[in-house]
Amino acid sequence: MKKVILKIEGMTCSACSNGLEKYLKKQSGIVDASVNLVMANALIEYDETVLDLKKLESFVKKAGFKSLGVYNNKLEENKKNTEKPKFIFFGILAIILLYISMGHMIGLPIFNVISMHTNPLNYAITLFILTIAFVIYGWDIIKNGCKNLLHLMPNMDTLVAIGVISSIIYSIYGAIMIFNGKTFYVENLYFESAAIVIFFIKLGRYVDNISKDKTKEAIQKLVQITPNKAIIKENGKEKEVTIDEIKKGDIVISYAGDRISVDGEIVFGNAHLDETFLTGESKPISKKVGDKVIAGAINYDGYLEYTAEKIGRDSTISQIVQLVVEATNTKAPIAKVADKVSGYFVPVVIVLAFLSAIMHLFLGEPFSSSIQTFITVLVVACPCALGLATPLAIVVSEGICASHGILVKKSETLENAQKINTIVFDKTGTLTYGTLKISQIINYSVYEEKELLQLVASLEAKSTHPIGKAFEEYAKENKIEILPVENFENLSGYGIIGTVQNREIILGNSKILAKYDIKNVYQKEEEELTKTGNSIVYVVIEKQIQAIIGVNDIVRENIKEVIEKLKQNKIEVIMLTGDNEQTAQIIGNSVGLNHIIANVLPSQKADIIKQLRKENKFVAMCGDGINDSPALANSNIGISINSGTDIAMDSSDVILVHNDLEKILDLIMISKKTIQNIKQNLFWAFFYNSFMIPIAMGLFTSINITINPMIAGFAMVISSLTVILNALRLKKVIEKEKK
Repeated sequence: MKKVILKIEGMTCSACSNGLEKYLKKQSGIVDASVNLVMANALIEYDETVLDLKKLESFVKKAGFKSLGVYNNKLEENKKNTEKPKFIFFGILAIILLYISMGHMIGLPIFNVISMHTNPLNYAITLFILTIAFVIYGWDIIKNGCKNLLHLMPNMDTLVAIGVISSIIYSIYGAIMIFNGKTFYVENLYFESAAIVIFFIKLGRYVDNISKDKTKEAIQKLVQITPNKAIIKENGKEKEVTIDEIKKGDIVISYAGDRISVDGEIVFGNAHLDETFLTGESKPISKKVGDKVIAGAINYDGYLEYTAEKIGRDSTISQIVQLVVEATNTKAPIAKVADKVSGYFVPVVIVLAFLSAIMHLFLGEPFSSSIQTFITVLVVACPCALGLATPLAIVVSEGICASHGILVKKSETLENAQKINTIVFDKTGTLTYGTLKISQIINYSVYEEKELLQLVASLEAKSTHPIGKAFEEYAKENKIEILPVENFENLSGYGIIGTVQNREIILGNSKILAKYDIKNVYQKEEEELTKTGNSIVYVVIEKQIQAIIGVNDIVRENIKEVIEKLKQNKIEVIMLTGDNEQTAQIIGNSVGLNHIIANVLPSQKADIIKQLRKENKFVAMCGDGINDSPALANSNIGISINSGTDIAMDSSDVILVHNDLEKILDLIMISKKTIQNIKQNLFWAFFYNSFMIPIAMGLFTSINITINPMIAGFAMVISSLTVILNALRLKKVIEKEKK
């Protein structure tokens, strides 16, 4: 199976996106499809042995829309804005039209030559000409409305098209009657209603497009992070190329002030890089030969040469953008409810409009009044607000998550995160860093600590044991020079021995002391270090114990505070690990965990997650290793840290880019605020329609509450605007909550 995201042109409301989605799902060879109104694209999963891109695009065309090709993650070129001048021109024309048709109602002077009272025929012809201009302006609406009706997928444009066409046909009939001498038909002309409705629909679309662009800002900012050009080293000379020209293995050059062009590894130089955009780390990070660099990072102060490793779609940023875009194309359960309602909405409104017109005729109302009611019901109904309620909020939230280093793969996850009441953490590599580090040094010698550790690190550099790696990393981090070693010997199960600067050094556990008949007077200190989960390294120089060093897999920074905050939010926190009970208890106690499950196999981890779910708990599993992937896949929400294995990240629903577990709290908070915002949007959308449609039908005429098509068009714009502004407000709400 293969996935592709197509850019779609011609969708104007939720009925469009729902109709296209249903049509695509019916086609043989398409496994699944999800159409996003806000992003104007379609995520299609299909069988590549049956279908190809050309066939998929033909399906889109048959459904009444146009495919603009594969969505390529690049920021769309800013086209010259032709809508604004058009909008201003027709805004002035709308004022003129309203002046001519309604100016007399408030005593404004009207030229006799086009006055409805003195020259009704000229008046009718003038309104007709002005209205034709608006019909040309809104021809896309009318054409789409009729086309979608023919495809049996009526949408908002269909409602407007039927109303406008009905209004114009009836008004043309009235103009013919005036031409035949029946001047009283001048009171039954609705040219201006048709024209102003088109204008208000265009106004709504104009505001809609501006707002939708704002919801894409976070994604666009991610795309803009990488520079368009770079400098590579070719045959010893510098050469400027575009990003697309860089190939794997090229040596790329970065000067102070430049952005890193592609993901790679430093082969020469050192510098401080700002990776805030991706990691959330506010301080510049020191980078040297052998370190990895990420496309988009800013080189603060040095000269670097690095080998290009991940380019194009394989780069970290491209993968993040792809994940975010795919997530915005999945539908949260709450969105599916709104979509289902929207799917029935337009046909129901058309039926209600016809019933309203028939009811008015039955009650003895004139035909012109029935037509006006018919048009008003069609125009006032607004599936746009209903359709935008969920996707706008989801897209805003997805962008916020991405900018905070939280990659959410599905919209469903963003909705469900607020339900989490149990979080299960793996220990090694999740609660801890997963690599041994020097945790404590008890120095009994005359050596300065740095001098002592230089001797130890030099000898440990010859070892392949994980403890040796801890000292090697310490030496790198503290820029300690590794000294030459002679007579190196590895004593399996005991430790290592060698000569550094003509001094015999023995490193190992207590057994190595007994082997060399060295008296151990520090057993109490060893026991204390062991209680806190340390592995012990005795440092013996010239047959004398000079120090005891504790090496441990230390817990991540601020994890204790994170667990405490989770508990404050009434979330049960569990440690699930394959380690032995004693080690697990030591780590658990140090971070404030009481519920610890140890000595479990990977398959048992998954079984425990299943059992927790059977107890009606909404479980999030957070892990990093291959052994965590079954548990991640079986949890309600799987959370992987970015330093984890590929299979763990593939099994998860959320990836924490900076490995910061505090982001789990942010995810839950963003989820709560997003669902709250969606419910507000849906309330206003439903409230508007349930309130305005009965008024448009004339059910409140007895208490003098009525509206006409022009007011209906304006009200429809206001309803969409309310939902849009509320969704855009979400970003400020979330940022305020984080403070």
